[in-house]
Amino acid sequence: MMRPRRAPRGPRREPAGSLCIGGILKLPIPLREEMLLGFTARQWEVLLFEWRLWARRDQLPPDGDWVYWLILAGRGAGKTRSGAEAVREWIKDFSFVNLIGPTADDVRDVMVQGESGLLAACPREERPRYYRASAKLTWPNGATSLMFSAEEPDRLRGKQHMKLWCDELAAWRQPDAFDQALLGLRLGAKPQAVITTTPRPTKIIKRLIDDKDAIVTRGSTFDNEINLARAFLDKITARYAGREIGRQELFAELIEETPGALWTRELIERHRVSGEAAPGEYARIVVGVDPPATTGKRADECGIIVAAKAANGEIYVLADLTSQGDTPGAWAARVVAAYKRFAANRIVAEVNNGGAMVADVLRQSEANLPVRSVTATRGKFARAEPIAVAYERGMVHHVGVFARLEDQMCALTPDFDARAAGHSPDRADALVWAIADLIDLDGADVSGMVEFYKDSARKR
Repeated sequence: MMRPRRAPRGPRREPAGSLCIGGILKLPIPLREEMLLGFTARQWEVLLFEWRLWARRDQLPPDGDWVYWLILAGRGAGKTRSGAEAVREWIKDFSFVNLIGPTADDVRDVMVQGESGLLAACPREERPRYYRASAKLTWPNGATSLMFSAEEPDRLRGKQHMKLWCDELAAWRQPDAFDQALLGLRLGAKPQAVITTTPRPTKIIKRLIDDKDAIVTRGSTFDNEINLARAFLDKITARYAGREIGRQELFAELIEETPGALWTRELIERHRVSGEAAPGEYARIVVGVDPPATTGKRADECGIIVAAKAANGEIYVLADLTSQGDTPGAWAARVVAAYKRFAANRIVAEVNNGGAMVADVLRQSEANLPVRSVTATRGKFARAEPIAVAYERGMVHHVGVFARLEDQMCALTPDFDARAAGHSPDRADALVWAIADLIDLDGADVSGMVEFYKDSARKR
């Protein structure tokens, strides 16, 4: 196979050898001035794109013989830029360097067009041409990058790669997409993959950490503090500081379980199934909705969860279509679209924050929409307890991975305080309403809970 000619690099300048920009700034001022004042405008432009000068050590490809470079990093730690720069370097010598993200939108908006994505990381003469319709990048030297969504693992069958960039692997909806990707990582003298993700204790992440062919690097949000807006740091610190989930989202620690939480990750994982293993038909399908009280960037999410009951009585969680910031008309349209897409039997919507208006808003999008309105009369933990029992009995299966939903479930403790946490577990609430409806548990009737517990005890 013919290798592409090398992309033009322009004049290369490494004024400080292997020093990063922090090292240059530590030099005596006279030496620093002598080093930099003689640069032309073109040389300054080249300097701006000299990644090895600006990167932290943990953002650079590691030495050694590795197949997988797993970058576990907190929010805003610079992992996306690390992945983009790895692709930028690889593409100079390899014909096929492909991209896989959680969804097609993520590949486009984060990996390619994002502020730290490929188009932003490349100087003008190296920048690829982006073909949205064919999900492909073509590079100036003739190399190609195909773009894949982890939501469509079948598209990866038969595709071959010399190098791969897999982004947010821990959030991939279909874990078998990674297996399909690795089966195609077989071209060239040294097939490799860079994997950038905020950590979650999924099977894939644990397997990679233990893999002898993988090198793991870690980075925290605060390692990249110099490049982050103060407002972002203040907001994310207020949201996660002092919480177990903060160690995951900020410091990239692999957090297994939250003490006292209703759900554990091991419990969810134990009964998870792939799309192929799920039933093809269901006796009943519902869309659970936990609508927000307000709209805008600071509003709570509108939890939208689709769940189904099979003929044997087992429950399957099919989709998390939660949105944030939508107007009532917009989130109602999303709910109706979910109802039609999954051929659901009805909508189950919490009305604490809107009363009859919630059903009215939904029916403005679809006049004859079957809506069951439910009211929360107990705390979130108490409402969720019988649903957690159903999980413990092995009655509930997640069809694929729902990372953000599962984060909320595994953080729901008896002392959970939405105000202190900085968010409401709207996805988990919508899940609870949907499954409660499917198991015929009237969430507004305490006796329903008692009977459910009695029945659970008899069947153990």
